[in-house]
Amino acid sequence: MKGSNIILIGMPASGKSTAGVLLAKAIGYGFIDTDLLIQNDRKALLCDIIAQKGAEQFIAIEESVNADLWAERCVIATGGSVVYGEKAMRHLKELGLVVYLRLSEKTLESRLKNIFRRGVVMRRPSETVADLYAERVPLYEKYADVTVNCEGLSVEDTVRAVAEAAGL
Repeated sequence: MKGSNIILIGMPASGKSTAGVLLAKAIGYGFIDTDLLIQNDRKALLCDIIAQKGAEQFIAIEESVNADLWAERCVIATGGSVVYGEKAMRHLKELGLVVYLRLSEKTLESRLKNIFRRGVVMRRPSETVADLYAERVPLYEKYADVTVNCEGLSVEDTVRAVAEAAGL
């Protein structure tokens, strides 16, 4: 396996944190949620950081945290907007295998009940989940070493599919 870590990327509500922590337990790895690192560093919720600093400043903070991350034998769940930071993505690809958890736009719409409370980066006030999906999917595909189609999968099935894709 490339590197010693598994890095999960994908849209908000794609299961990066939920499946990530279960995958880490299943394979005996540590678990890092970069959104929690940002919240801990800034001592504020993501939604509050975005509201106070704005989307572009948040993206800069996220890129800095991810570009400086060091880990070994960890599953790393990233924020959905991490792919806006080229420096961070280059670094994460050096740290390990980047796995894109892909879901349909329709499924994500149904999972994203309160998009603003979740701390989802919206660059324009009128931006929709469809807009985010159209903008981000090409970036996820660009940076992914492996794509796992999670459509219709339970969390347990997602964990199995990611482990299999990672050769574990």
